[in-house]
Amino acid sequence: MEFGLSEEQELIVRSVRNFVENEIFPYESEVEKTGQVRRELGRQIADKCIEAGFYASNLPNEVGGGGLSHLEFTLVERELGRGSQGLTVFFGRPSGILMACRGEQREKYLLPAARGEKFDALAMTEPEAGSDVRGMQCSAKRDGGDWIVNGTKHFISHADIADFVIVFVATGQEETPRGPKKRISCFLVDRGAPGFEIAPGYDSISHRGYQNCVLRFDDCRLPASQMLGEEHRGFELAEEWLYATRLTVAATCVGRSRRALELAVPHVVERRQFGKQIGKFQGVSFKLADMITEIDAADWLTLAAAWRLDAELPAARQIASAKLYASEMLARVTDECIQIHGGMGLMADLPFARFWRDARVERIWDGTSEIQRHIISRELLRPLGG
Repeated sequence: MEFGLSEEQELIVRSVRNFVENEIFPYESEVEKTGQVRRELGRQIADKCIEAGFYASNLPNEVGGGGLSHLEFTLVERELGRGSQGLTVFFGRPSGILMACRGEQREKYLLPAARGEKFDALAMTEPEAGSDVRGMQCSAKRDGGDWIVNGTKHFISHADIADFVIVFVATGQEETPRGPKKRISCFLVDRGAPGFEIAPGYDSISHRGYQNCVLRFDDCRLPASQMLGEEHRGFELAEEWLYATRLTVAATCVGRSRRALELAVPHVVERRQFGKQIGKFQGVSFKLADMITEIDAADWLTLAAAWRLDAELPAARQIASAKLYASEMLARVTDECIQIHGGMGLMADLPFARFWRDARVERIWDGTSEIQRHIISRELLRPLGG
């Protein structure tokens, strides 16, 4: 592993950072106040992303994507983490799972998503099935050559702007030594399909403007051609394509924590109490030392996990470690930045309260901290029969 970035990678970092500072930062206050992203603003960001050549940078060149490596795309996500997620969602990173599209699915979903003509959303979580994916109740049953879907999904990120949704549902059950287990399949469902409703979700304190939605299926009829991947193999499909999304969470946490620290350091130099800069007091300066150490540690954990993916090495434990540590680090850093600023740290005039609120969800979505600890400990114990 190289411990320095190549010239091309440095260019990627600078370019994305400039994009975020010029196209995202100016609109953050608006989104924070309204809780919404104007549709024309979202389209403007997407169009400028396409114009700059960044759109779908996570997808291979052969489908019209940018063809970045896992490490390079992690660098992109790290820079995007510096900006409001309600706005950076329009930067355009279609779900990698769309690479499983075959035949007409490629023309209808994959290629338009890569070109920025269609937005996708991913639906797995349910009111009674969060971390327990196989506990999902939303199901599909065969009816001739079609499937009939019934049930509910919730906490579905940015489904409000999606042209189609990638939905995981139970399509059967099998007996295992540990008891019955749901068989999961994946479907591509178009907005406006009969029996399919995308409804507003909950009012979250984290990531204002980044909407979550409730999906309802009421005898929604889907032809078999809408199935993504093989029947009953949806869980394996998710394991193959989706676990790296936790790396995205880790990377964005690193980016956001660096922005918070960069904003806090000048204050420590300028603010005076008891006749001197507050940075002269160890109670403050040691906080900075701890923060930069933790940020750097999370950064290297994240980049090392991305490097393993590029090297085609097992990376489940390393990705879980990066997601766990980076998300919990962000909570500590944002909290300390507020403490350094005192009462002003909680005022809307400064961004730290927003960073602090946004940090809370990172330990929950894409696998809770408890799930990450389970993955890490399982990787350690299984080889020994544990």
